[in-house]
Amino acid sequence: MYRVDLNSDLGESFGRYTLGMDERVIPLITSANIACGYHASDPVVMAKTVSLAKEAGIRVGAHPGFPDLMGFGRRNMAVTSQEARAYVLYQLGALEGFCRSAGLKLQHVKPHGALYNMAAKDYELARGICQAIAEFDKELIVLALSGGQLAHAAQEMGLRTALEVFADRAYEEDGTLVGRGKPGAMITDEEEAIARVIRMIKDQTVRAITGKDIAIRADSICVHGDGEKALAFVERIRQAFGEAGISLCPLEKLC
Repeated sequence: MYRVDLNSDLGESFGRYTLGMDERVIPLITSANIACGYHASDPVVMAKTVSLAKEAGIRVGAHPGFPDLMGFGRRNMAVTSQEARAYVLYQLGALEGFCRSAGLKLQHVKPHGALYNMAAKDYELARGICQAIAEFDKELIVLALSGGQLAHAAQEMGLRTALEVFADRAYEEDGTLVGRGKPGAMITDEEEAIARVIRMIKDQTVRAITGKDIAIRADSICVHGDGEKALAFVERIRQAFGEAGISLCPLEKLC
């Protein structure tokens, strides 16, 4: 029996702007990555999302990003390792306040957007992120791109590490994600995405955008919660996993 975590990026609404279908997606996943106010969210949204996760019995993780609400944290920023450390530490503290109030403990940390993608390639940036996590709570699990520098830095620093793959994203030959602006970056066919994910879990390989098969490891699958078909896709992937002999469980039981 194969076991894997199913995570989704949530709590990304802000003020009067609503994004995603959190209330319906949360009960179907095992780990929730909750935005911490920099790339998205606000205190009211953070409190509500933590409450929804508690009601559903879902593990909670922090989803820190760059301070870029206008760009939804998807624009690269030139920051030092220590600036990244400060940004992440600040956001961990914010979400921890809501978790503590709700009687929950943070399970993991998964950087968002450009911070995540840059840290997958930049070891010094990755170390800054991991330094913040280690100083905040050494028991937190770092959720990082399979084969990336963030995973490497976390493992070197002795942090619990889980490797993540994406159901709806294409890969370059070096294991990084194809940039969203490039043709073919997003996998829009649900059956294709599910078949790719099952292969990642069982065979530990994925076909890169060039057509070459590359090695990959899947401790956790990310399904984005902001797409118009997000709910249907989560339901479909759960069904397909059951048929393929893949069971779902939270990260804390895998790491």
